Amino acid sequence: MEQTPEFVALRHAFRRFVFPMTAVFLGWYLLYVLLSAYARDFMAHKVTGNINVALIFGLAQFASTFLIAYWYSRYANSRLDPLAEKMRETLERAER
Repeated sequence: MEQTPEFVALRHAFRRFVFPMTAVFLGWYLLYVLLSAYARDFMAHKVTGNINVALIFGLAQFASTFLIAYWYSRYANSRLDPLAEKMRETLERAER
């Protein structure tokens, strides 16, 4: 089954989203870590009250995680699930 064109297309569609998004998120996280370690004055800059740049970056990490999960859910529903459903139907027909 893994050699079929449908599975290859499914794997390609999955990787087309996951690999770039993983790289972007890890780059974003690495930026946060590096700024926290080497740009302490910038990260300690007060934006308003007791809220500084580091806190905003940290909260943005959570927000970006949920946003990526939302994007993946939409992507999977529109692109991956239809391909997987076709493969499942093909496999079930072959088993009969």
